[in-house]
Amino acid sequence: MEQKVKDKFDSYPDDINALLIEIRSMILQLASTHVLGDVTESLKWGEPSYSVKSGSPIRMDWKDKTPENYYLFFNCNTKLIATFRELYANELEFQGNRAIVLKRSSPLPKHVLSQCLRLGLTYQQIKHLPLLGQ
Repeated sequence: MEQKVKDKFDSYPDDINALLIEIRSMILQLASTHVLGDVTESLKWGEPSYSVKSGSPIRMDWKDKTPENYYLFFNCNTKLIATFRELYANELEFQGNRAIVLKRSSPLPKHVLSQCLRLGLTYQQIKHLPLLGQ
């Protein structure tokens, strides 16, 4: 992890840091399991960002203005959030066409989140499929 990314993670409250590090680990594991190539980790708009050649960038963050939530951001010009909303409206909360909103006080929805992350990481391969192949 680059120092500037580590510094960003270190700036989060301890519980948020642990949750976001867990999501980071999920992204890295999915990329490895599905042989998606190297994951580029950087800061985009001051937020940890993850991308692979076959996918669409995924960013994550927590904000002082909404301390009870943390977010996974996806490119708003993709069908990702619309697909997630169709598939997981009962399990996830969304912000417009760009973010999954996660509650600080709720357990991480690992199974559903893993599916969303996988779709984001493989988006370039599946974007032509109805409901991204789901």
